[in-house]
Amino acid sequence: VGAGAGATVGKILGGTRAMKGGVGSAALRLNSGLVVGAIATVNAAGSVVDPATGRVVAGVRSADGTKLEDVRGIVRGERLAQSPLPENTTVVIVATNAKLTKAQANFVAKMAQAGLARAVLPVFTLADGDTVFVLATGRWDGAVDVSAIGALAAEAVGDAILRGVRAASGIPGFPAARDMQPR
Repeated sequence: VGAGAGATVGKILGGTRAMKGGVGSAALRLNSGLVVGAIATVNAAGSVVDPATGRVVAGVRSADGTKLEDVRGIVRGERLAQSPLPENTTVVIVATNAKLTKAQANFVAKMAQAGLARAVLPVFTLADGDTVFVLATGRWDGAVDVSAIGALAAEAVGDAILRGVRAASGIPGFPAARDMQPR
């Protein structure tokens, strides 16, 4: 059993309407040789949305379990009737081949959190322990632009989260995103 084996998403109305989370990765490689990648274990109280379309991909299911609920409507309608399970954490590791100081890595981590906010709604709730770690190998000799690396990190994080739920396989009681797709 590895990371993501028991990960689920969409628990803001309770665990019975949740879906399978998972582990995903994404990387961006620039012509300069700079690489910024992310790996995410997606275990969120909120739902996962496609940042490009805003469409819910995995998350809170309808009461009969056949459709996906619009998590924005749930939050706006204050329908959080049950306390969310306090066992949610989407953990992300961002890696780059740039040379970063500790302060620069912390700044990249701060910016990378935007990727969480793009792909998980709601995110950073009291029931979540969402966090981003950054590491840098220092193998790329190009000029470091921390803001650009942070922006790339945010994009990679959002992509990794989306890939994690799309690649997941359902488990008993928790269908995967692929199980909910129209046929």
